[in-house]
Formats: sequence, structure tokens, C-alpha cells
Amino acid sequence: MHMATTLPADPTLDEIRAALAPLIADNAAFDGFSNEALADAAARLGIDIDVAKLAFPGGARDMVDAWFADIDARMAERWPAEKLATLKIRERITTLVETRIALLAPNRESLRRALALLALPTNAPHAAKLGWRAADLMWKLAGDTATDFNHYSKRAILGAVYGSTMAVFLNDESEDFAETRAFLARRIDQVMRFESWKHRRAARGIERPSLARFVGRLRYPGR
Repeated sequence: MHMATTLPADPTLDEIRAALAPLIADNAAFDGFSNEALADAAARLGIDIDVAKLAFPGGARDMVDAWFADIDARMAERWPAEKLATLKIRERITTLVETRIALLAPNRESLRRALALLALPTNAPHAAKLGWRAADLMWKLAGDTATDFNHYSKRAILGAVYGSTMAVFLNDESEDFAETRAFLARRIDQVMRFESWKHRRAARGIERPSLARFVGRLRYPGR
């Protein structure tokens, strides 16, 4: 369970939202991303429930968004770009995804509830936005500066890898999530081989490979 964050005397709604997010996630395993989970988190911080609700105008969806933003921030804090720069590119991406797994592990049931909520048809655009945000941050921390087609292809592919890895993680009962880590290693290996192949084709002036077809294979692979 997360320790309650100490807020400044006159916190902004953004500060309240960030402080409440991990506490809501602690409660969500039992209460879902609900008013009950929010009320308990607000009580722990001494925040009036009506003020707490103002920090999440979109309700449950905003609570999930804020929790994932907290995971993003904690991942970046553990692995700033200058620290990652000492690793090879494959190790950077693997390390970042594994760090997210470690951060999410204490609240795996909450993650299950969050992903079920985002899977609702009305939340599909928001789910895509959150997946892109995570992939974009991971690539930026890894040192990616591409602004052309590669900028989008890398994030789409990593988003697919991350999504499929989370699906395995949710049901992984192996020690230290060994099955998830092995699955991730295989997916990252596919990505690295794809990138090498793409560069070889580009060097020969051959038409670009189908990104949609490759992402589809990453999202629904065999283990």
C-alpha cells in the first residue's frame, strides 16, 4: 500500500489528483475505480470528498488515467534518460517495460479492473491515448529523437508489445513473473529483428514494410 503523500497547504487540483491516484489504485482491487475508492483515498489525505471529485471530472476513466500517469512518472524517476544511456537500446526498452511490471505488480487486480474499464467501446479512444503516452515516454527516455515515419512506427510497435505483455502479466503465477519476462524478451527480439530488416530494406531503397501487419502479429502472438 502506498504511503499518503504530504500535500502543500493550498494544493492545486492537479496536485490533489496526482496524490490521490496511487491511493485510489490501492483501493481499486476491492472497490474498482469508484466513488468508494476515491472517498477512502481522500480521507487518508484529509481532502474533502467534493474537492476530490473535482480532480476527476471524468470519474473512473480519469482515475485510471491519473494512476497510469503516476506509473509513468515513477518509471521516469527510476530510469532517467542519462541513466538509461549507459545501456544498449534493447536493454533500455526491456528495462523500462520490466520497471512498469514491477511498479504495477502490487496492484495487479487493480490493473485488471483498469484494463477492463478501458476495454469498453466508449473508452477505446482514451485507451489508445494512454497506450501511446506510455510508449512515447519509454522511447523518449530511451533516447529516440526520430520525427519521421519511424517516430510513429516505433511507438505503435512498442504499444503493441506492452499491451500483449500486460495481458500475459495479468495471469502470470510464475516466480518473479518469469513467464512475463520471457514473453517480453521474445517480443523485444522480434522488434529488434524487424528494425534491422527495415533498415536493410531502406538502404536498398525497397518499399516500406507493412506496419499494420507487423503490429497485428505482436498484439496476438503465440506465447
